[in-house]
Amino acid sequence: MTDTFDAVLIGAGHNALACAVHLSARGWKVGVFEQAATPGGAVKTGEYTLPGFRHDWAAMNVSLFAGSAFFKAYSPALMARGLELAPTGRPFASAFPDGRWLGVSTDMAETQARIAGFSAADSQTWARLAAAFPADAAHLFALLGSPMQKRALARIAWRLWRERGVSGAQDLGRFLLQTPRAWLEETFTSPHLRATLGAWGMHLDYAPDVAGGALFPYLEGMAGQAFGMVLAKGGAGAIVSAMVAEIVARGGRVECNAPVARILHTGEAASGVELADGRRIVARKAVIAGVAPSALMRLTGGTGEPRFDAAMQGFQHAPGTMMIHLAMDALPPWAAGPDLHRFAYVHLAPSLDQMARTYAQAKAGLLPDEPVLVVGQPTVVDPTRAPAGKHVLWVQVRMVPGTIRGDAAGAIAATDWADAAEPMAERALDILERYAPGTRGLVLGRRIVSPAELEADNPNLVGGDQVCGSHHLAQHFLFRPARGRTDGSTPIRNLHLTGAAVWPGAGTGAGPGYLLAQKLAGV
Repeated sequence: MTDTFDAVLIGAGHNALACAVHLSARGWKVGVFEQAATPGGAVKTGEYTLPGFRHDWAAMNVSLFAGSAFFKAYSPALMARGLELAPTGRPFASAFPDGRWLGVSTDMAETQARIAGFSAADSQTWARLAAAFPADAAHLFALLGSPMQKRALARIAWRLWRERGVSGAQDLGRFLLQTPRAWLEETFTSPHLRATLGAWGMHLDYAPDVAGGALFPYLEGMAGQAFGMVLAKGGAGAIVSAMVAEIVARGGRVECNAPVARILHTGEAASGVELADGRRIVARKAVIAGVAPSALMRLTGGTGEPRFDAAMQGFQHAPGTMMIHLAMDALPPWAAGPDLHRFAYVHLAPSLDQMARTYAQAKAGLLPDEPVLVVGQPTVVDPTRAPAGKHVLWVQVRMVPGTIRGDAAGAIAATDWADAAEPMAERALDILERYAPGTRGLVLGRRIVSPAELEADNPNLVGGDQVCGSHHLAQHFLFRPARGRTDGSTPIRNLHLTGAAVWPGAGTGAGPGYLLAQKLAGV
């Protein structure tokens, strides 16, 4: 007997699950089919080192989820399914080779005092930016949370013009086009503060000299000051577990170890999917593919519209990421001092120039000689992730090439990740050891996850690209994933694309999935 659903979703990433939750709440019968053994895609948690130590596989920070329109609508239901949030008022800091550190907390006096230790002028500038942030954020979040449609954009532009006039609108437009370096250098005098904020651009494929990247250091800095950071108690995978439970409770199905072999369609309209085991699943209203654009071409065999198919095949991915999961006897003994133990993230990215060099090396296919490290200390915020008195470290190595052509340091001969992962991880841990001498002696267990393994586990992370596609201007806003298709529509009727490759893009905010579900359900 053939299974039939109103909507069939390919992949159980958090965007697809958010889409399925909303459609279920609107009376649709949904079926979600995931190729991996567990749902969540890049947002999942497991004991990857030792029993009792819970590590976030890729995504750790769920602030965007906690602040999203989707969570606002469904937080009571998800909390009832066991989701608990773990907020912190000390979201991020940077440590520097000179033994100093700089951090942002929700205590304005604390942040200002720390910045003033580097630049009194920057401390005052920070206060002015923070005071203006609520008004600026209203426009920016309206843009970032809006469907890229003429009517919605016209409303945003009208509101901006009415409040700030032509010059104010032009100033915002200029800001949206700036590189991180240009904005940081015209705004702040301290190289340390510039580096502290500039590190956030590297999370979204915005090296210091990439146009359009100024927005992200600004938003992360100001949002960290205003709201802090939010983790999920027990691990980021808790948001996935809650969504899965909500879907099942509403009569839907989430089936893992169920890879989709192809999308069934006539060229005119999609009618369902065929699984790798030969089963055919019928979709009465919609097939929703939570896949990378190139995978959409493989599953459909092409849509028949040359411009769209070329855009999907040519979709550009960001450089890769390596993950290092560490079970720890104690937190790193930071040379800059134990105050760093209070922060969820510690960036090891000492200068804009170093970040730019790292990015250029990774884009050229070289293993960077000094990669950027994002050292997550989640047990500072959520002690439930490790046995009493123990800790986990979540170390992102940004950026590394998906395909290795060489080593910028000339020390690693391997050009396949099976052989290069271990020495590259040692290079990263050497950097951590310089900033926190003695860290290696505290490691109880470790798990290295190369870009190749990230992609094998989740094919959407092409080359280890954790944001499922570059966010550079030619592939963002009106062009994500292709001009005229920011709503996830495709040339095949009833076939839709969702996930981080679709506007508004990467992060845990579930925007692509929720916007699509609202469009399909009519509300």
